[in-house]
Amino acid sequence: MTATPAPATTAPATTTSRGKGRIALWALQIVLGLFMIIGSGAPKLFGEATAVQVFTEMGAGDWFRIAIGVLEVAGGIGLLIPRLAGLAGACLTALMVGALITQVFILDSPAVYAITPIVLGALFALIASLRRAEIPALFHR
Repeated sequence: MTATPAPATTAPATTTSRGKGRIALWALQIVLGLFMIIGSGAPKLFGEATAVQVFTEMGAGDWFRIAIGVLEVAGGIGLLIPRLAGLAGACLTALMVGALITQVFILDSPAVYAITPIVLGALFALIASLRRAEIPALFHR
């Protein structure tokens, strides 16, 4: 009796799906990174009228608006740097928790505005989770 050869493994399909997953993760990081830099942080740093108004309604000074803008830009840049992406995702998740608390408890705004920090926070948490192995590596160097 002769043994029949084993069927081909599914490694190529796994490798392909893993590659597509990495591409999707990088695409997400790039889109969110650019959004945090251009769409969220820069208006705060440059004193765009709506950003100034929101922080005035909160009773926060310009220093707080600028600090949040710096954190958002730094987080956006971090998402674009492979070694920093996991830590940036974790830090931006925490920032979105603060934004959610602000929307719900401090600003007199409709609940629909709370959706943005919830969705962004979930996406940043996903990035942090998928890049979690990179975070401890930063502190071991």
